[in-house]
Amino acid sequence: MNDQPDTQAAFEHAKAVKDAHLHELLSKPNVVGCGVGFRQVGGARTDQVALVVMVRSKVPSAQLAQHERIPSELEGVPVDVQEVGEIGVL
Repeated sequence: MNDQPDTQAAFEHAKAVKDAHLHELLSKPNVVGCGVGFRQVGGARTDQVALVVMVRSKVPSAQLAQHERIPSELEGVPVDVQEVGEIGVL
């Protein structure tokens, strides 16, 4: 895993980027939440800090209008789109 200070700095930067883009991301169709965490590849967690955008279901980019697409990176922070289904309060 990365050095603690580097990871902490990456988390702080990712949180600032999330805060700056939260309204824009939540306004996109299918998005149910945003957070900061570690990127997943093939269902396995990596050591890379990322902005995690949670969606009800993943949709191929080709089926979305340009303004509906979630970028793969924001201000140098990778964006990891994760399918989580519906989120609700019980």
